[in-house]
Amino acid sequence: MKIALIGDIHANLPALQAVLAHINTQDVEAIWNVGDSVGYGPFPNEVLDTLQEKDILSIAGNYDLKTLAFPKKSAKWRKKKDPLKVLAFQWAYETLSPANRNYLRSLPEQRRLKIMNKNILLTHASPVSNKEYVNSRTSKERLRELALAAAADIVVCGHSHQPFAGKAKGVMFINTGSVGRPDDGNPRASYAVLNLQKKEVLVTHHRVVYNVKRTAKAIQKKQLPPEFAEMFVQGRNLNDVLKP
Repeated sequence: MKIALIGDIHANLPALQAVLAHINTQDVEAIWNVGDSVGYGPFPNEVLDTLQEKDILSIAGNYDLKTLAFPKKSAKWRKKKDPLKVLAFQWAYETLSPANRNYLRSLPEQRRLKIMNKNILLTHASPVSNKEYVNSRTSKERLRELALAAAADIVVCGHSHQPFAGKAKGVMFINTGSVGRPDDGNPRASYAVLNLQKKEVLVTHHRVVYNVKRTAKAIQKKQLPPEFAEMFVQGRNLNDVLKP
């Protein structure tokens, strides 16, 4: 059984469309999304509409939750957070339709599935935190700790925006990379394919070219900060874009 694994779309519809077109060539039976579907990008409603139309199994990421929390947390955030980050949450919240806000609210932070006798955990970040990065820089010792905490054979996550696959204590960890906003200096969209076989588990990561100029132009048209466009164009996070 082959399953496409996506995440960290960040309201980037052109990237999502390109990835879905590529997935159509992979003979998969399902698509799973590990969250952060909104934030920074100019197409939050279109992305959530697509996820629902395609019946893509999804969970909520930390940016999704922060977007929903904006009305209650805005005053506190304005005192502590970078104004551009607060604006990202505000714009996403105010732009989302009431129906799509309700859809985001309906998503769990984790899902547990059983496929071909494999217990699979979908989580946005790590099995124990929605803020912890799991990627190539995660120590072997920490992976072993997370493996014990996961109570699963396979952990699928995102959050770090960097594709990764590793194993510890018999547990396979798969980071999908980011569909919409990679942070590794490569702006191409990233996703993974999980191939469950009787005797082994195979993981393949894909990078997909998409029309990043369309995303950047939409950001400009909707009068969002130019720094947001640079994140997508450069394939870097906001902190790196803001560095001199």
